[in-house]
Amino acid sequence: MLFILKRVLSTIPVLLLVALIVFAMLRLTPGDPAAALVGNNGTSADIARIRESLGLNEALPIQFMHWATKVVRGDLGESYYMKQSVTHLIAQRIGPTVCLTLLTMLMTLLVAIPLGLLAAWRHGGWLDRSLMGFSVMGFSVPTFVIGYILIWAIALHWKLLPVQGYTPLTENFSSWLSHLILPAFTLSIVYLALIARVTRASVAEALTEDYIRTAHSKGLSELRILIRHALANAAVPIVTVIGIGVGLLIGGVVVTETVYAIPGLGQLTVDAVLGRDYPLIQGITLFFSFVYVLINLLVDLSYLVLDPRIRY
Repeated sequence: MLFILKRVLSTIPVLLLVALIVFAMLRLTPGDPAAALVGNNGTSADIARIRESLGLNEALPIQFMHWATKVVRGDLGESYYMKQSVTHLIAQRIGPTVCLTLLTMLMTLLVAIPLGLLAAWRHGGWLDRSLMGFSVMGFSVPTFVIGYILIWAIALHWKLLPVQGYTPLTENFSSWLSHLILPAFTLSIVYLALIARVTRASVAEALTEDYIRTAHSKGLSELRILIRHALANAAVPIVTVIGIGVGLLIGGVVVTETVYAIPGLGQLTVDAVLGRDYPLIQGITLFFSFVYVLINLLVDLSYLVLDPRIRY
């Protein structure tokens, strides 16, 4: 319990540092939210008036303190463009993003771990070499390129799935699934390559240990040796890379939702960046950072279950 409390408290300076970096980067990059709000027909007086109303004329430390004070109270501010609470906008858009992320993780884990396990079992064989080649491809090809290729082949050419859009799960399950399969597959390519490769390396190393030879001498089946002994003892690095890979998913969600026109947090992030909506960008980034820190905390706690020898 003390370890959990320490880890939870340690997230506070991490999130504070993230908030400070995002705040500084937004203010230091070219562009003026006030000019974007007034449009092409706005005058200098209009821009000055909007900057004053938004508090953009104040010193940067004062702007940061005002925003940080609100965040501590649970207020992420109000969007410049939509004139709604950032918290409300995130709550509105979180559903599609959560569904896409969970479906991606489910598809990835169901494929990547068995694939890595088989590649380690047939070390040096065609499956092993194919996996290594796929891993290189998965890390080399950008997500948006994969997305457009799949849209052209599966949605436009063969007409097997919808091109773009999203249907809520509560309205129609089959439509929800058909709209998310292609985006989830697109998003899973890099994640799948990462987990399969780490699974293959970890299990291959475990298969060289003495306890594996002992299991063989006892006459245990290959399947039981692979799962009960090799995979179980290689679980810690696999779970670690699953947690680290959440960062890849967060970055991939932004691109994937834009390509497939899914109205989630990724699409909202792109809209906020294009409009230089400071409060919305800061709020979404802080939310994604909190999720990433939380996932890594759960990964650390899982070590206690996977390997009783680990103590904090």
